[in-house]
Amino acid sequence: MSDLFHTANQVRARLSELANPQIAEHSQRFFKTGPGEYGEGDQFLGIRVPIQRREAKRARNLPLDEVLDLLRTAVHEERLTALIILVNTFERADPEERQSIFDAYLANTSYINNWDLVDSSSHQIIGGHLFTRDRSILVDLAESESLWERRIAIVCTYHFIKRDQFVDTLLISEILLGDTQDLIHKAVGWMLREMGKKNQEVETEFLLRHYQNMPRTMLRYAIERYPEDERQAFLKGTA
Repeated sequence: MSDLFHTANQVRARLSELANPQIAEHSQRFFKTGPGEYGEGDQFLGIRVPIQRREAKRARNLPLDEVLDLLRTAVHEERLTALIILVNTFERADPEERQSIFDAYLANTSYINNWDLVDSSSHQIIGGHLFTRDRSILVDLAESESLWERRIAIVCTYHFIKRDQFVDTLLISEILLGDTQDLIHKAVGWMLREMGKKNQEVETEFLLRHYQNMPRTMLRYAIERYPEDERQAFLKGTA
């Protein structure tokens, strides 16, 4: 068990050993894999995330091309494990390696195609890389036809929020106000709420400008931490 993985196929074989059909059946319902749903066709082995994180540590020396091979698959746990490996590698990488991981991530967003995949990797890799760089690419992602690229655009700003930078969260949130997808409404509301933990005045100012035209789910997520009377005022349109 202490041996390291050196190829994507070794990781695949290990994950296959850990498969649990009962968990897989539940995951397929939870991640909306039915016809017309956002995760349509996604395949699951049935492996809990802590176990995937454990196995990802054994792949800490996996070359980038092997990690990408693991990512480019129909199996959800293989994609998530690949992304966990990328995050772990990114955190200890030098600037040149980080650039390669960043570029590879954006070149493979078609495989980062469920909310948990985005949420467990985008703020570390995309947010982490852009923290000291030009961030205009986030506007392109926010205006993408891809639901997942739009979610990457907003969730990656969590990295900035943690460091008391809110401009990008506010910009991307404004772009996404009219989005039709519930998963975007939830993500924007979540980031606004996280921003409010750092500076509620900034969040409140944004909400007062936009709450009457904001999707209801987005608003509910954003105001979860407000006092009940303030929450009700926003919900009733009297804030």
